[in-house]
Amino acid sequence: MKKKRFGLSMSLLLTAGLILGGCGQQGQEEPKTDEGKVSEFSVAMVTDMGGIDDKSFNQSAWEGLQKFGEENGLKKGKGGYDYLQSKGDADYATNLNKLVRNDFDLIFGIGYLMTDAITEIAEQKPDNKFAIVDSVVEKPNVASITFKEHEGSFLVGVVAGLMTKTNKIGFVGGVELPLIEKFESGFIAGVKAVNPNATVTVQYAGAFDKADKGKAIASSMYASGVDIIYHAAGGTGNGVFSEAIDLKKQDPNKEIWVIGVDRDQYEEGKVPGTDKSVTLTSMVKRVDVAVYDLATKTKNGNFPGGQAVEYGLKEDGVGIAPTSKNNVPEDVLKQVDEWKQKIINGEVKVPTTRAELK
Repeated sequence: MKKKRFGLSMSLLLTAGLILGGCGQQGQEEPKTDEGKVSEFSVAMVTDMGGIDDKSFNQSAWEGLQKFGEENGLKKGKGGYDYLQSKGDADYATNLNKLVRNDFDLIFGIGYLMTDAITEIAEQKPDNKFAIVDSVVEKPNVASITFKEHEGSFLVGVVAGLMTKTNKIGFVGGVELPLIEKFESGFIAGVKAVNPNATVTVQYAGAFDKADKGKAIASSMYASGVDIIYHAAGGTGNGVFSEAIDLKKQDPNKEIWVIGVDRDQYEEGKVPGTDKSVTLTSMVKRVDVAVYDLATKTKNGNFPGGQAVEYGLKEDGVGIAPTSKNNVPEDVLKQVDEWKQKIINGEVKVPTTRAELK
């Protein structure tokens, strides 16, 4: 009987000690997540075949992710911010799964080509958060980021239409997809709006990572009299710049231009040994801003799962590069601003497809 009372007394003392001990430490504990882990946030992205250094789409996304990581005191790598590069479409699902296994809180799939992989992995991992850029995946754990590329493309089309000397303009696309058709249709509409007599030659390379194909297409176009080429081809577009630079080095007086895409590509058009650039202007798509914004919202508990967020001229999600003033006359830029306001005000509806263009 005494032993039982003694055991009961000890149990009560131990329980009280644990409770008091817990109260004493309460103010010193680090915040916990729902799963009981220390509150942290990590984010990563998977590139499409264009690669992290495509001077375009993927690179812009990575710049946004880097900015987010650095501003939030994260380190590159597991537990912080990181990326995995895809060499082919077979890598998409593999890379996404690897980031899931490494416990990243938010995982971006960069590019339309990753739609199927994001859809598949999001279904398999309903408790994980994903985001896709340039496509819409209707899953509750996927946030979709899209842009009104046709609006920005219309504006650089206005520049091309007003500045061509030959009335021959080119468009080089990567892969012939509905997404790239938005670039093509908006661009041609912009050209025709200010110069109905101009013709636009369209050619697709069939890849976003083949600079040699981009160079060959550009060579053929320039040889035919085209004096301005707009590319929407990721890494393939690097070949367009390469060809224009080579021609400019051979003949400094040759008036040929490239219109960049996704980010300000003025530097990509620099002619070695000179202070000149063959980049006329660039259609800037602020992928970096969108990635940064979505990562911030998710970190703050506002993940827009199941929603599509679209960025256009009105949202400052697309536009022309600030360096346009280096090669584009002020009177042309003034007209660009006028067309921009017409689009924002709804006076002009920019086509997104070839059917709408017609």
